[in-house]
Amino acid sequence: MNSPRRIDVHQHIVPPVWAKVLGDLGLDSGGWAIPAWSVADAIAMMDEQGIATGVLSVTAPGVHLTGSTGSTGNSPNSPNSPNSGSKSGISGAPLPQALARAVNEYGAEVAKDHPTRFGSFASLPLPDVDAALEEAAYALDTLGADGVVLLSNTAGRYLGDPAYEPLWAELDRRAAVVFVHPAQPPMPLLPGTPAPLADYVFDTTRTAVNMVLNGVLSRHRQVKVILSHGGGYLPYAAYRFSGLTSTVLDPERTSDDVIRDLKRFYFDTALAASPSSLPALMEFAEPGHVLYGSDWPFAPQEAGTYYNRFLETYPGFAPGQAAAIDRGNAEALFPRFARPGA
Repeated sequence: MNSPRRIDVHQHIVPPVWAKVLGDLGLDSGGWAIPAWSVADAIAMMDEQGIATGVLSVTAPGVHLTGSTGSTGNSPNSPNSPNSGSKSGISGAPLPQALARAVNEYGAEVAKDHPTRFGSFASLPLPDVDAALEEAAYALDTLGADGVVLLSNTAGRYLGDPAYEPLWAELDRRAAVVFVHPAQPPMPLLPGTPAPLADYVFDTTRTAVNMVLNGVLSRHRQVKVILSHGGGYLPYAAYRFSGLTSTVLDPERTSDDVIRDLKRFYFDTALAASPSSLPALMEFAEPGHVLYGSDWPFAPQEAGTYYNRFLETYPGFAPGQAAAIDRGNAEALFPRFARPGA
């Protein structure tokens, strides 16, 4: 494309220090190989895919390396424990806070060197809440991060966990943008099926429901939470969650209350722009809440082309919706990327 226009909120970075640590420990992303990455390759891909700006994030397994990609069970450390995050679950793994600081500084340098082409979501060393608060302040105030990335679960703890309340309160105070990326759920992989193929969409749905049922979205209305991959199964199953919650799980809570909180989420289109998923996503999402995503380089450029074709030919968009997904909705979340006169 001659004039790249899209803002890609789901684009990944592979900091060398992170790639080396994972390689040394024999880890990957839920059975998915860690790809090569460079600024030059990212910009070349973006130019070919019509992407003006990519907001970069580190994907699963993130910075809290609790075990192999097939690890199950919960972390032995409570998120509020003084020792939480101070020990690594794997011999030789760096402390989560140190690894978070390293990858965040690397991402910030890339964004600083190419301010119109890249932004950054900062990684936080959950489940250590105190360390996550410290790193969020440093990343947002000192490094100028555009938001934070949280994994759907860390060592089996989901984002609606009551222990995470201080972090949500601080992110809400800042009206921060939070990008939620899936991680492998705390169960074995299906044989021959890496987590990104199926488990990731399940885990995004799981953490979103956990957040809503525990009141995170109703208490914290200033924070903007983006769910990866079209929200997993959430748009398709939202009324299952609302109807059963109000009639069986919590009769004091109306179905409209549950739907209202589910609709507070934002959604990216990474691997989710298709003839079967777009109708559910566009019917469910609030106006302005659908954003473009590529998932590059963990999804190769050929995959981006495949899903872009569906996005570009979808017949169900109202006037202006396609342009808003490509760019306008993201400009509202990230005003620094807004083009003059836009």
